[in-house]
Amino acid sequence: MAGVLRAERVWGETFTGLRVDQFGRLPRAVRERGGEGCGWSRPWRLPLAERVLLVVVYYRANLTMRQLAPLFGVSRRTTRSIAGSAPVSSTPSPG
Repeated sequence: MAGVLRAERVWGETFTGLRVDQFGRLPRAVRERGGEGCGWSRPWRLPLAERVLLVVVYYRANLTMRQLAPLFGVSRRTTRSIAGSAPVSSTPSPG
């Protein structure tokens, strides 16, 4: 199942409202804070940058899991796992 959205320049700017350099720093910050996972469980289907994009689109665009899943080419369950595992406090504050 191929998705439409990937962590590319056009999607990052369009759906997140962040400039390319700002969005580029976001996955790095998530990785530094342990966002790759614990290492002992099953690996994520999406790369870290696309998981970050999914969470940002989820919070910014107010889309449902049913709407997000086909955009990223994953199941609703995977979308729920990714968006549900990201605490709201980990989203960056503007500024």
